[in-house]
Amino acid sequence: MIPRSRGPIADPQSGTGAISDWDSSGRGGKGHMEILESAPPTKISVMVDFAKPIKAHNLNEFALEPAGDSTRVTWSIKGTNFYPMKVMGIFMNMENMFGKHFDAGLNNLKTIAEKQ
Repeated sequence: MIPRSRGPIADPQSGTGAISDWDSSGRGGKGHMEILESAPPTKISVMVDFAKPIKAHNLNEFALEPAGDSTRVTWSIKGTNFYPMKVMGIFMNMENMFGKHFDAGLNNLKTIAEKQ
């Protein structure tokens, strides 16, 4: 959960077409996301548009596949790597910056998927 984040969640609230806008006074920035494809229990595609701190448009795809008594999740992100991000990548470790957020998101998804 992003601290001090606010924004309406429009109908539908889940599945294809669900959207959410947020504007955070914390590190969450401002943006919009929409579920483009929802094919339970195997795939979900979400377009995430950040307005700040940096404008970015990324397609997030989650592929879920059974793996014994657990679920294997592959999370891919497709987007343009703008020049400022390329320069930042030279001086900063992106795994250290974003890795904990990916891990937390994947752990939340794992918990929900395995309840189904």
